[in-house]
Amino acid sequence: MNTSTSKNSISPYIRFTREEWSDLRTITPLTLTEEDLENLQGINERLSFDEVSDIYLPLSRLLNLYVQATQELYNATNTFLGKHAEKVPYIIGIAGSVAVGKSTTARILQALLSRWPNHPKVDLVTTDGFLFPNAILEQRGIMKRKGFPESYDIKRLIRFLSDVKSGSRKVMAPVYSHLSYDILTDQMQVIEQPDILIVEGLNVLQIPKDEQLRPAPRVFVSDFFDFSIYVDADEKNISNWYIERFKVLRETAFKNPKSYFHRYASLTDEQAVNTAKEIWQEINAVNLQYNILPTRFRADLILEKGLKHRVQKVMLRKL
Repeated sequence: MNTSTSKNSISPYIRFTREEWSDLRTITPLTLTEEDLENLQGINERLSFDEVSDIYLPLSRLLNLYVQATQELYNATNTFLGKHAEKVPYIIGIAGSVAVGKSTTARILQALLSRWPNHPKVDLVTTDGFLFPNAILEQRGIMKRKGFPESYDIKRLIRFLSDVKSGSRKVMAPVYSHLSYDILTDQMQVIEQPDILIVEGLNVLQIPKDEQLRPAPRVFVSDFFDFSIYVDADEKNISNWYIERFKVLRETAFKNPKSYFHRYASLTDEQAVNTAKEIWQEINAVNLQYNILPTRFRADLILEKGLKHRVQKVMLRKL
């Protein structure tokens, strides 16, 4: 196998060009229909069948092999113990910037992985549900830092993941509304021992910056992951995608009077672009540079995107 890594360089990753990665698909069939793909892609992210076939099918094949190996270890443990242990889901974490397309990646993988016969039950949870309610963010004066590490109820998220990894039969996750831009107090997502759980969020690979000052051992969200993915792209591209998404939302979701962002629905094209740029520069770019991007090399696999959300390179951590 020829990879783009120089023979003289040392890296914890094996690097693949798009073509090299695509070849690893082997005979894995594409099980998604055109209608499936239409329902799975993002607001301004139009994925082609080639993208799914070249990038996500090989990834689903790799993850299937990993899950299968984990299931075999589970069976070996049962044999050793002489009894049936509680089923423990395989957890995949997906991180990346706002607007980079991590939610689409999560949905595509959920659809593909659920079509493999040995793990048909695949659930998806976003960490948006573990944000503190707006009332608490306003009380603490961090409403403009929503999405930053301090805006999440990390203790609740870790409790949730701990219960899932402990084999609890039913675990509840809070639900977030992008319409009201807040937690829904009357709804919960029920997780009942899936074969695979995908956890998608901005800071799921985060380790507090002051960790070196804390002598006591701590538990992090990523400690519960069996495999982690970072969706990456040049910041200029992500910024452009964010602005384009903002313009689309102005014509769709923002027009709903119940939308938290309804005030943006009447903006002109120029005003919408300027507003989106300002939000990006003051909030999302800061979060990306100081909190999200530094976690990139903690991932087991990195998807590097180019223009139009097309993955150009894949980096897989060596075992």
